[in-house]
Amino acid sequence: MTNSGTVPWLTVLWLLPAVASLVVMLLPAGRAADARRVSLGASLLTLGWAVVVATRFSSGTGGYQLTEDVSWIPAFGARYSLALDGVGLALILLTAVLTPILLLAGWRDVSDAGNRRVHIYVALMLAVESMVLMSFVATDVLLFYIFFEAMLVPMYFLIGGFGAADEGRRSRAAVEFLLYNLFGGLIMLAAVIGLYVVSSRSGLGPDGAGTFSFSDLAAAASAGGLDASQATLDLLFLGFFFAFAVKAPLWPVHTWLPDAAVSTTPAAAVMMMAVMDKVGTFAMLRFCIGLFPDASARFAPWISALAVVSIVYGALCAIGQRDVMRLISYTSISHFGFIVLGVFALTGQGQSGSALYMVNHGLSTAALFLVAGFLVSQRGSSLIADYGGVQKLAPMLAGTFLVAGLATLSLPGLAPFVSEFLVLIGTFTRYPVAAIVAASALVLSAVYILWTYQRMMGGPERLSATVDAGAQVPIRDLDLRQKAVVAPLIVGLLVLGFFPRLVLDYIDPAVSPAQISTPAVSAGEGGHR
Repeated sequence: MTNSGTVPWLTVLWLLPAVASLVVMLLPAGRAADARRVSLGASLLTLGWAVVVATRFSSGTGGYQLTEDVSWIPAFGARYSLALDGVGLALILLTAVLTPILLLAGWRDVSDAGNRRVHIYVALMLAVESMVLMSFVATDVLLFYIFFEAMLVPMYFLIGGFGAADEGRRSRAAVEFLLYNLFGGLIMLAAVIGLYVVSSRSGLGPDGAGTFSFSDLAAAASAGGLDASQATLDLLFLGFFFAFAVKAPLWPVHTWLPDAAVSTTPAAAVMMMAVMDKVGTFAMLRFCIGLFPDASARFAPWISALAVVSIVYGALCAIGQRDVMRLISYTSISHFGFIVLGVFALTGQGQSGSALYMVNHGLSTAALFLVAGFLVSQRGSSLIADYGGVQKLAPMLAGTFLVAGLATLSLPGLAPFVSEFLVLIGTFTRYPVAAIVAASALVLSAVYILWTYQRMMGGPERLSATVDAGAQVPIRDLDLRQKAVVAPLIVGLLVLGFFPRLVLDYIDPAVSPAQISTPAVSAGEGGHR
């Protein structure tokens, strides 16, 4: 049954990149250019479809829209259930916008000598996009879990198979990424099974079989209708939260991220940090808060403390880095701390800021990491000490790096400022000490961004000590393709910096106090209003 009219809008949304991924793999070897064009065209088609979906969504309305719900595995109440709320809409648009940008950014990152490497690379990028999109719209817990875990497979091969790092380094980073996330997934699987047993005891499923329906489970949880002790519900909450914290990542289960980010291509690293990792924080907001409201409130002070540690720790580690790509990856750990802090502030302002931060972080991190990647690809070194005077040789590259860096430190007028401000205001009303300590990280972020810019872009031109001087060429400015990559990201940072209501009008109803306490979703609710 589909309640969004005759068109299954959300199914088509995630199937477009999935089908395109298969089509690319069927292309004959030696047609790398065609593989690139097909993947870019498919990602643009997905973006166009996402925009159409957005036009079908009514802003200012809480609850879920464009619902699709059919029986999937009747034996234990699993359903193919999709629906979209304002937070999910913002994140599918972020994903749909970033994917063609990343494919264009990585146009020359992978060479092909008839061995289909380009085919595999772009197909894996599309596969990650497809699974992430499904994760943002799945409202059956089991269905969400399957795609939450499945996306690890294409990302594992992107980390281990592509990038400038040597093969051994890439392999170690890929294995570390997979082990951390699989362990978190196993813990979550136990919690999913436990939740199903609780739903069966609570009489939520047909004929006492239990259910994975988010709507039924969330409604029962908010009404105190789950037949389980407080300790049991706390353990189930921790099982879900742990998996999401690893994916986010949150300190202290963050250590896989820097190695993974610097081992693969810049485009794949951005797909991981700016797109895939958002599934973790999004799931905290939807599943942790929606399914376990009481446990979320009990553990919120402790989780907020971990978030503050992530914020400060990530910023301090960034200051101490000598590798610019590793530095940017540590800034993401700090920013994810802000997102988690906003989620578990359990206030409308904090959660609105957190959801907006997911979008803004995606834009700012993509811009900063990709511009740094363009620079590193020219010289073949990512060490900060190997650069200097870039602003004289490549003023546009240096300027875009500065704008993206200023967005990362939340300069007023750029998009992240509004989201960070909302998180801090929302947190201060409940945990003032945590908000004050988190705000101190703004000073640290200014240190690592401005100091890095001064060392790399300012001063006299510096030759690399790690690259043969005879092979070094002057740094070139951004070419037409690179400008096409960076321009929409900078425009997005400026537009959302001055007009955050473009996103907040959709996010606010989804995280209003009524929605937080009673996240009611019904299979019969949805459609365009």
